Amino acid sequence: MTVITISRQYGSLGNIVANALGERLGYRVVMRELINQAALKAGAPSVALAIIDELGLLGISPTQEEYLAYSRAVQTVMEDLAAAGNVIIVGRAGQVVLKDHPGVLHVRMVAPLDLRAQRLAERYHISVHAAHAQAVARDRQRRIYLKRFYNVDWNDPLLYDLVINTAHLGAEETCDLIYQAARQLQ
Repeated sequence: MTVITISRQYGSLGNIVANALGERLGYRVVMRELINQAALKAGAPSVALAIIDELGLLGISPTQEEYLAYSRAVQTVMEDLAAAGNVIIVGRAGQVVLKDHPGVLHVRMVAPLDLRAQRLAERYHISVHAAHAQAVARDRQRRIYLKRFYNVDWNDPLLYDLVINTAHLGAEETCDLIYQAARQLQ
């Protein structure tokens, strides 16, 4: 009943690997749906919208109380998922929320910015320049999220059991590494 958390830089193959690993292990993969569950549970849907609205185009400004309720709800949802086991949690600071839970493997996926921009440009059929800007913006938003809600540095390697640079590894090889590490926890 292993749990895997995946933190990833935008464009480092994190979602692709999570889905492939989930299929291989027969685990549920939880991504953005966690935001929605937590926001509904907290009665703070504006927080979920503000977090999803990474560029601030909607002009939503949740209150501090709504942010706290949302944070507590995310923690509750993650703890419930971890208790059930056989789940891969992508993002939302799973490496912090579940840091003391036994049987949890915390993975961080990184890659050089230029490579990530190239991957994103190819995947979304956009310019490399636009992809570069998106990667920088998404990474910044994720870094801010961890600082705001958990007061941790997203790049601290001590938050993770395994840090994988996908510059020279494809999704399949990365999936193999995580699979082997997860098997060691069982």
